[in-house]
Amino acid sequence: MDSTLIVFYSHTGVSRRVARLLADQQGWPVGEVHEKFALAGRGPLRCVLESVLRLHPRINYNGPNPADFRTVVLVSPVWAFSLSGPMRSFVHGHRDTLQHVAVLMTMGGAGASLAAREVAHILGRQPVLTAGITQKEVEDGAATQRVQEFADALRPGGNRRQPADTAWSPLAG
Repeated sequence: MDSTLIVFYSHTGVSRRVARLLADQQGWPVGEVHEKFALAGRGPLRCVLESVLRLHPRINYNGPNPADFRTVVLVSPVWAFSLSGPMRSFVHGHRDTLQHVAVLMTMGGAGASLAAREVAHILGRQPVLTAGITQKEVEDGAATQRVQEFADALRPGGNRRQPADTAWSPLAG
């Protein structure tokens, strides 16, 4: 069980791009969280309300069993400074079987640390590593280097102490 699994949820495609980039760089398998009842009219307001109210929408998970992996990297968008509802449902449903969890949040500009705290609250323990990547970094290609650094920090003996001017936060490890 020295393996790593990437689990992502993506509403707009940004988190999907980050998860695929991480998978392509590292060769780690990927699982995807889907909303069970994806509504055609699901817009930004509904996503924000879901996050603010800390709702747990029904989901489907397509991918390898997370319990079979030593580390699970969660890739999710930040909505209204909160964890996305579908990822909240995934973490809540799997919290007893997730061994080591790392969190890689995608965001418009801020909120990754608050969303990571929400993951910690659900799990009852701190993630081994957290980071936030902005949509702009994904679009302009800067995310490539940051995602590689995140993966390097997860490896045994990796440097989980990141420079203060980045959005990285080694919470435990």
